[in-house]
Amino acid sequence: MKAPVKVTDFPGLVLRHRGKVRDMYEIPGYDDILLMVATDRISAYDVIMDDAIPGKGEILTQLSLFWFDLLGDIVENHLITADVEKYPEACRPYAEQLQGRSILVKKTKPLTIECIVRGYISGSFWSAYKKDPVVCGFQLPAGMKESDKFPQPLFTPSTKAELGDHDENISIEAMEKIVGSERARKIAEICIALYQKAADYALTKGIIIADTKFELGDHNGELILIDEVLTPDSSRFWPVDKYEPGKSQPSFDKQYLRDYLSSLDWNKTPPPPPLPEEIVEKTRLRYEESVQRITGKR
Repeated sequence: MKAPVKVTDFPGLVLRHRGKVRDMYEIPGYDDILLMVATDRISAYDVIMDDAIPGKGEILTQLSLFWFDLLGDIVENHLITADVEKYPEACRPYAEQLQGRSILVKKTKPLTIECIVRGYISGSFWSAYKKDPVVCGFQLPAGMKESDKFPQPLFTPSTKAELGDHDENISIEAMEKIVGSERARKIAEICIALYQKAADYALTKGIIIADTKFELGDHNGELILIDEVLTPDSSRFWPVDKYEPGKSQPSFDKQYLRDYLSSLDWNKTPPPPPLPEEIVEKTRLRYEESVQRITGKR
């Protein structure tokens, strides 16, 4: 197995941003495109772990490419190509490193909010519901159990925090004050449609998409889908055959890692604890199974 890619460095390209997982580069001579590279870094509770998950960046890229293609009839996306042979000349010296974990994208202005769609009650929404049935402005049904399905998918935006800080759930009304009521309506409409089509497809592959986070950006005044799409980093994937409301569910995402970290005496702030080999390997296997089930490819 290849060593994990924790950080990239491409002299001749201009590092524009290093996120929790992705490194974004500008390419000299090209003002309207960016190179997005998915590393093997993994974060939990908004903290980047010191240990990486081998091959994770390639899995995220493969899944995103699959979903970009499947969902292209709903909204345009930022993908130009994932074929390294078609990248600008300045990228060629790094072709081997870029193969399978990078895409060339249109330069866009990301929205200042996170676009979350929830089909089932879990995570922070479940924690909030236990205290008050009104969550982020939604009056939720009484008597819901953990992992229950909502009557219909909910669009629940959040603020977009700086690296190391925590996103904060907000109401639709609060979102309208940030982006305007008409754009807020359009964003919600797009995200619900994306989720519904993806969730329906995933069920045919034995996977429940409990919730997911989309990224939208503005490209020449139009909303387009950007960043990663429906990966184990941005979504909760549950196996249909083991789904049982009333408790947390087994998953094909990084919930396994979160559960391990929650068992430790760690305050969820840097520095992160070291990850045992078993945790790294079992996390990797869950990511691999998600891409195999959804795309049918190994």
